[in-house]
Amino acid sequence: MQFLLAFVVAAPLLGAVAALLPAPPGLKGKSPEQAVLRHGVTVTGVILAAAIALTLGFDHDTPSRFQATTDISWIPALNVRIHLGIDGISLPLLLMTALLFFLCALYSYFKLPAGPSPKAFVALLLVLESGTLATFAVLDLLLFFLAFEMVLIPMYFLIARWGGAQRQAAAWKFILYTLLGSVVMLLGLLLIGLNSGTFDMVTLATDNGRELSHTTQLLAVLTIGLGLAVKTPMWPLHSWLPDAHTAAPTVGSVLLAGVLLKMGTYGFVRILLPATPEGMATFAPYLGAFAAIGIVYGSLACLSLARKGNKGDLKRLIAYSSVGHMGFVLLGIASMTPTGVNGALFANIAHGLITGLLFFLVGALKDRYGTADLDTLSGVTGAALYGRAPRFGAFLAFAAVASLGLPGLAGFWGEMLALFGAFDPAEGLSRPAFLTYMAFGAFGTLLTAAYLLIVVRRVCMGDPKSGPEIVLADVQRYEFAAWTPLAALTVLAGLWPAVLLGLTDPAVQKLLAGGNS
Repeated sequence: MQFLLAFVVAAPLLGAVAALLPAPPGLKGKSPEQAVLRHGVTVTGVILAAAIALTLGFDHDTPSRFQATTDISWIPALNVRIHLGIDGISLPLLLMTALLFFLCALYSYFKLPAGPSPKAFVALLLVLESGTLATFAVLDLLLFFLAFEMVLIPMYFLIARWGGAQRQAAAWKFILYTLLGSVVMLLGLLLIGLNSGTFDMVTLATDNGRELSHTTQLLAVLTIGLGLAVKTPMWPLHSWLPDAHTAAPTVGSVLLAGVLLKMGTYGFVRILLPATPEGMATFAPYLGAFAAIGIVYGSLACLSLARKGNKGDLKRLIAYSSVGHMGFVLLGIASMTPTGVNGALFANIAHGLITGLLFFLVGALKDRYGTADLDTLSGVTGAALYGRAPRFGAFLAFAAVASLGLPGLAGFWGEMLALFGAFDPAEGLSRPAFLTYMAFGAFGTLLTAAYLLIVVRRVCMGDPKSGPEIVLADVQRYEFAAWTPLAALTVLAGLWPAVLLGLTDPAVQKLLAGGNS
């Protein structure tokens, strides 16, 4: 188990180096480009297999205990250690990350985005995977920061070199926002580590902030929270996200929404809730307010983009929907209750699966039509996917109803538990304020249903015989292979939420209790 976790974190880096080397003569296949793409599928597949083995070997009877741990002194002068470990909070995120990278590598093997060398594309993809996996596995504040930053450069180049229109501006906006947020976050991490005498996240969670003064906790939550909020993204620090999603290639959008956004909310749960509880209690009402506004704002923006005549881009619409969905995650965290935090963690996984599937679908739709503009797609009577490509239309309709939180699918449980957490927040928090946030959140669910049903009506329905004759390819085999796991897991998590909640709840209970089970 210890070896498996270290392998999962480090192997993608080794795979990235190997991707840049010349392919052995017997493995070139039809071309060097095909060989390196096959290399990406192989490496991400091996990482996924290792993550599944890690899950099977995980002691599910004690998910609150860190397992598969590695603890080696790295910088003795600062008491910084190479400390790795997983519990019920990080394991689902680790497994989902490995799955999404494998599916993206598989999809890219058949549909590589236009751009420079495939070698560079695969190498950047693997470096990005290593950084995201490390973020969910490290248990040292400075290692967390290094892993958190490690993903920025690969994602910048994926957008800037393999993206679509306005990719350079979108990439620069992404890197500037996230780098500025990270600089502020580093100050907060150093503040906690130097004042408490340790950068170890397990020790900090057990101390539960007892070594930190109230002022120190406030400054730490403010600085670290700002950095994490940019990555989440929280309203009003979200403006980099729609541009990045619109310009990014399909797999870039999938990974940005499915994995990178989760790093911010994971930091709130793993670092701020246990290490600075007093500071979080002070800022929780403000965090809840920003979350509630983000839910409604994201939904209203999507509703505007979905309306006829507004030239709404479907990728941009789904990006704004992420602002709303991540608002539910932040609302659950702000409640500081086991119910709310469990809901936030569940919503993280649900959003990764569902929005990842949506970006796959919209990317494929753009490849077929040459545009993601909703007015162009819908034409006079509708794009008529049900008539022209019925399996494609069924996938899109399924992803839309899952995203709007239909009971029985994964999107329902996270949002419901987050609202329940806001209904009865932690002791000391203003219940009237959180009831107001809950009402905003409930209103946001209605708006979400409205804009997603409008999208389904405009894209899936209509007369396939109207207008010029369009021959539209239905779901291809490689698309089916990449999309089906996400759809199946969305159904599984919706029908059997105890699988995920059984992992997260004991760990959350211990985390909120200051390290006591």
